[in-house]
Amino acid sequence: MTTPKFASAGDMAEKAVSFTKLGEGLFAYTAEGDPNTGIIVGDESCMVIDAQATPLMARDVIARVKAVTDKPIKYVLLSHYHAVRVLGASAFGASEIIASEQTRKLIVERGEQDKASEIGRFPRLFRGVDSVPPGMTWPTLTFTGTLTLWLGKRRVEISHLGRGHTAGDTVAWVPDAGVMFSGDLVEYKSACYCGDAHFRDWPKTLDRLAGFQPKALVPGRGDALIGAAKVSEAIGGTRDFLAATFGTAEQAVAQGKSLKETFAAVRAAMDKPFGGYAIYEHCLPFNVSRAYDEARGIDWPVVWTDVRDREMWASLQGS
Repeated sequence: MTTPKFASAGDMAEKAVSFTKLGEGLFAYTAEGDPNTGIIVGDESCMVIDAQATPLMARDVIARVKAVTDKPIKYVLLSHYHAVRVLGASAFGASEIIASEQTRKLIVERGEQDKASEIGRFPRLFRGVDSVPPGMTWPTLTFTGTLTLWLGKRRVEISHLGRGHTAGDTVAWVPDAGVMFSGDLVEYKSACYCGDAHFRDWPKTLDRLAGFQPKALVPGRGDALIGAAKVSEAIGGTRDFLAATFGTAEQAVAQGKSLKETFAAVRAAMDKPFGGYAIYEHCLPFNVSRAYDEARGIDWPVVWTDVRDREMWASLQGS
């Protein structure tokens, strides 16, 4: 048996981009399971949620925003810290780059390692990586709890609802339209990446998000979701994915199984219901590694590096 190609190194097929209107001045930039970007247009300025992986890739987002408004992009919100979400931020020329205080702490702790790790995992999503400025993408404005911004008369509530996909996940809520931008707390027909997750906390954070009763939602990956039923389906699907991953891993750990045995058990439980999801094969080894750790009592995710990535992949996906 040969080891499957590492992560998404073999995924070089271009994806079709959609730019979907969710309400007045509210848009979702999606691309068949690639990372999404959200746009909020206010009376005086715009906010972009998640910046794409490189300035080169961010240019397409900027062009589509310019096609619908002449208002400047004043704010970039980082829903969390993963390199694929943030390294394109410099392209927008924003006045403020916003993140939760916990996200800033994650950048301090693991930013450089995460950058090298992710670029190696998914080269297609880092086209034009040479256009990324040296160093980290640092927020200029951080908050704890909730931050309210006004884009003219339009109110945007930015909240850190709890740990989930990472320790610092942030959502943007537009109350006048009932639209939520969830980042990777919610996925739709895409695997959840759980390598830096807090499995036990994530469902409680989803409860708080669902409490807003969104009429539309932009997930981290997957199609823009319009209508309460579609939003509920995506939140439920995310819950099911997490429960299958962590529940199986927890049981395996309780039975004294090794990491590789746990990986086999989780795959057996998940291949049929979730195997067709975007980035499923990419995520599975990272997800099981983190679930195995948390089930054994390791609360804080171990930092991934480009070396650890490949060692783990070979140990789980090799013969």
